[in-house]
Amino acid sequence: MSAPDDAMLHAQAERLGERLRAARLMLVTAESCTGGWIAKTATEVAGSSDWFDCGMVAYSYEAKQGLLGVRSETLEQFGAVSRETVVEMVSGALVHSGASVAVAVTGIAGPGGGTPDKPVGTVWIAWKRRGGYPTAELFHFAGDREAVRRQTVAAALEGLEALAA
Repeated sequence: MSAPDDAMLHAQAERLGERLRAARLMLVTAESCTGGWIAKTATEVAGSSDWFDCGMVAYSYEAKQGLLGVRSETLEQFGAVSRETVVEMVSGALVHSGASVAVAVTGIAGPGGGTPDKPVGTVWIAWKRRGGYPTAELFHFAGDREAVRRQTVAAALEGLEALAA
């Protein structure tokens, strides 16, 4: 997957907004490695106040715990970039918002921070509808920091489109 440009991300967000509006769903984002880029992309769409509730950027362990209710035991045992953490992030986003659909992302955008087990480009994304079960997917994106982040935003929006269908 090559890194999408701004026009592609905007088109994705517009399609997502149409689906969420039609289904009368509100979105919350819980972002780490994207630093609010998913929320930014969503709110660049005119009329997004009809379907966007809020976004939470939780970079540190403390923020993940305080804003999203991620358990310290989860972070200690599995790390911030893990299926377990992203599932707690997406669930916590719904608990701490009025939204009905959530996405959460955590990963290693680089250029540093990678390990042999979790190289740069490792990203976990989770999606959840209120009252439902979360789904989480592991991605390995290529490219520099911006490319990894752009691909993460695109994958997050794509999963949300499917969830809102």
